[in-house]
Amino acid sequence: MKQVTQVSQLKQEIADARANGKRIAFVPTMGALHDGHLSLVDQVRTEENFVVASIFVNPLQFNDPSDYENYPQSLGVDARLLSDRGVDVLFLPEPETVYPEQPNLITPEQIETNVSLGLEGEHRPGHFSGVLTVVSRLFDLITPDIAAFGKKDAQQLALIRSLVSHQLASGRRMPLKIIAGETIRDDHGLALSSRNARLDSEQLEIARTINVALASCDGKADVEAAIGEAKSLLSDEIKLDYLEIVDPATFEPVSGDYEGSAIALFAGYVGQVRLIDNREISIKGS
Repeated sequence: MKQVTQVSQLKQEIADARANGKRIAFVPTMGALHDGHLSLVDQVRTEENFVVASIFVNPLQFNDPSDYENYPQSLGVDARLLSDRGVDVLFLPEPETVYPEQPNLITPEQIETNVSLGLEGEHRPGHFSGVLTVVSRLFDLITPDIAAFGKKDAQQLALIRSLVSHQLASGRRMPLKIIAGETIRDDHGLALSSRNARLDSEQLEIARTINVALASCDGKADVEAAIGEAKSLLSDEIKLDYLEIVDPATFEPVSGDYEGSAIALFAGYVGQVRLIDNREISIKGS
């Protein structure tokens, strides 16, 4: 695996790969890797694909400066994990490399949709603008044919799909396939997250009630009752931002007479650490 920091190096590696008939597969990360990240690499690693991973802690997507400052970093370990998993190039840019000019590369119509306004959009103002800006910028630099993102960030995944569709329709981007990776969980059901490294053993036990709560929503007929039961299963030590059941197409809360596929989403704090999770569920309807 080659590690590159400069765009010129990156583009040369990609050009050489394309000249050899390879497709470019991209896995963007912010480091502090876990099995969820590595499962995305596994999904895109084939003989036909040249795999590029990136590690870049994007300052634009943190509305809380302390969250940015405390974000875990373990570059040496991460690089070894990616190399062992068969990544071809690891891109390690500095902020000035990703944003050489004004970072506002995303237009409002690509951001402000019904999907972006609630949930994380409401609780973390500016977060999605920062996410989509960095994703679009990395796509410009890497020009991938395939890019992989995890389902744990369900709202983010929906917005990235929307962004790519918008850019394809406008001629801004060449065809790009977005692959969604399943949420990887520990033996107790806790969704793996880089932030879990900041939890002590007691807090990990508290956090594991999140999955229990979300899983309880599946198969219920009454949406409000399902939400109420789920909240009752959360540890009292969790400071809740939201626990909602939403339509997977719009990310708007479903009503009491809803029937069909839905997503149960959680966001909240265990100590000073903010966690998110979701479960794809089915609502039977009344």
